[in-house]
Amino acid sequence: MPMGSRAEDGDGTEGAGTVTHVGFALAGDDGCIARARHHAADFLAGLHDEHGRDVSASTVGTTQLVVTELVTNALKYAPGPVVMELRSTGSRVEIVVGDSNPTLPSALPADPDRVGGHGLEIVRAVTQDLDVRRLAVGKRITACIALTGVCGPSPHRQAERGPRHA
Repeated sequence: MPMGSRAEDGDGTEGAGTVTHVGFALAGDDGCIARARHHAADFLAGLHDEHGRDVSASTVGTTQLVVTELVTNALKYAPGPVVMELRSTGSRVEIVVGDSNPTLPSALPADPDRVGGHGLEIVRAVTQDLDVRRLAVGKRITACIALTGVCGPSPHRQAERGPRHA
């Protein structure tokens, strides 16, 4: 269920310094992850249709993949609802997922024979930046993806660096 949407700048149009965002509460019911993916695709379509932003097809697919991984893990490991926020800031989209479990995720060692447990590896591989923060209640994970161009870590991001913890 949408929690709100807005574009923030002086005249209601989106520019480099503008933040456009929408938030959703996800209860974990059947179809919840599919709805989260649809919300992400709709958000990106709105950036294109309503704000004239250039959004690549690759960005849509990558955003939906990241939403799937982050929401799935939040629903699997945290009691209670999950909150997802989608934001556009300048040339990227941010996927923010918050849950009530304060335990920060950690990537397992690479193991091609392991079934499952690759979500954080995947998210790290396809995002420009990943920020993990413990909150007073739970945690918040923010993944950043370029609206256009090639997916993956930006050149200034260290390849071996894990998520930032606060």
